[in-house]
Amino acid sequence: MIVFDASGSMAGNLDPFSTVVQLRIDEVRKALRRVLPRAQQNRKIGLVTYGAGAYNQCNVSLDLRPTPNAAEPIMRVVDGLRPAGKTPLTQAIEQAAEVLDYRNKPGVIVVLTDGQETCDGHPCELGKRLGSEAPNLTVNVIGFRLQSDSWLGAQSYLDAKCLAEETGGTYLNVHGEDDLVKAFEQTLGCPMMSAWDGRVPQ
Repeated sequence: MIVFDASGSMAGNLDPFSTVVQLRIDEVRKALRRVLPRAQQNRKIGLVTYGAGAYNQCNVSLDLRPTPNAAEPIMRVVDGLRPAGKTPLTQAIEQAAEVLDYRNKPGVIVVLTDGQETCDGHPCELGKRLGSEAPNLTVNVIGFRLQSDSWLGAQSYLDAKCLAEETGGTYLNVHGEDDLVKAFEQTLGCPMMSAWDGRVPQ
C-alpha cells in the first residue's frame, strides 16, 4: 500500500533558488513511472493520498484498494493530483492500515513524505501502537528532502524515522529521482531489488 504525500509543499520547486521549475511532485511521478511496472509483478498495490485538493485542508483519500496490475490506475491518480493542502500523515497511514486489515493480516505500507505532520496527528505514537497491535504490519518511510540537521526538518525526520522503526520498517532519506527509484524498489520489493541503504553520497 502506497501512502502518497500530495500536500502543498510537494508543489514547491526542487531548487528554490533556481529559475528552472522542477516541482517536487513531478520528481516523484517520474520515479513511480519507472518503478511501478516492475513492482506490480510481485504484489497487489493500493494507493492512499493525503494533502491534495482544497488549500490548507487535511484531506485523505483512498484512491485504490490493493489490486493486481496497479501501475496504470495509480499513475492516473498521481498524475492528476494538485498539491495544496496540509499534511495529515498520521490519518493517512491509519486509513491504509485499516484497508489492509492490519489486525488480522500481514501487510506493508510504503509512505512518501516531504514534511511534518500538520493535522494534529502523532506519527511516532501511531508507529508504537501499530507495532504493538500488528506485529506483521511493516511501515517503510521514504523521506523526500527531509533534513535531519535543520531546525525546520528535524522533527519531521525524527517522526518519520520513529514511525518506521517502531513497525520494523526502514526509513530512507532521498533527494532526487534516482534516489526515489531505489527507495521505491527497495520498499516495494521489485525484481533485482537494490540493496541501497538510504545513504546519499556526499
